[in-house]
Amino acid sequence: MDGPSRQAQAPQALQAGPEQPQGRTVISDTAVAKVVGVAARGVSGVHALGSGASRSIGAIRDVVGATDLTQGVRVEVGESQVAVDLVLMAIYGYPLQELAATVRAAVYDAVVGLVGRDVIEVNIEITDVYIPAAEAERQQPRPGPAERVGAGARPAAVDQPAGNQNQEERL
Repeated sequence: MDGPSRQAQAPQALQAGPEQPQGRTVISDTAVAKVVGVAARGVSGVHALGSGASRSIGAIRDVVGATDLTQGVRVEVGESQVAVDLVLMAIYGYPLQELAATVRAAVYDAVVGLVGRDVIEVNIEITDVYIPAAEAERQQPRPGPAERVGAGARPAAVDQPAGNQNQEERL
């Protein structure tokens, strides 16, 4: 068949490329904020996003299965550009300036790659540092009153003559 190829017969609207848009795409602030939140949480050294109060509320949401991926993230989305503000808690031991630079790079990559918008700026506020050793100490079981005072603690079995056994031991 010497006729025109199938692609040449396709309607003009189906051949539209990036230079010939077929419509308008609107990406909400919430969608971009979720992309940013996931990217920031994926960086080693980031313990949590948000301020102290929002992290407390976020912990409650996590328990009931309603995790807020936009916690600690604020974005302004324009036609072709995005500005990001992040509030985060770092893990002790990570250099904070390097951590901020790594988070910034991850956010840039995610927004450009997944959202398709240029990033004007990524402002990062590190409000706290998580110290894992302090958390482990807090989670240790606390001794009860009897253990702290020593009352109620019975010594190991003591050899007693057969006639002097306590009533408890006879039962």
